Amino acid sequence: MTITRHPDGCLLLFPRPEWEVFRAKIVALPMEAKWFQRIFLGSAADVDLDTAGRVLIAPELRQAAKLEKEVMLLGMGSRFEIWDKETYDAQEQAAMSQGMPESLKNFTF
Repeated sequence: MTITRHPDGCLLLFPRPEWEVFRAKIVALPMEAKWFQRIFLGSAADVDLDTAGRVLIAPELRQAAKLEKEVMLLGMGSRFEIWDKETYDAQEQAAMSQGMPESLKNFTF
């Protein structure tokens, strides 16, 4: 698997095949996106599950996502997001207070 930073303040965890797809999209971005290429690609690290199913996250990635005590693992389709629980709760509350985005108003759940 591959883990990297996200500008929203979380970490992204990809199964290797999905990382390769994501990586190709990031590499193909125009020059104006160089800093985002640096964030995604420059922070990427390959990781393995240990025998207990855990992943060791490098200190610089833990610091970037402010992973302190409790963390949340969110399944996001082809990838996972790893959040500091307090950060996630605050961002979720901010999103909920803004109401549902227009693009979801006609979405059937």
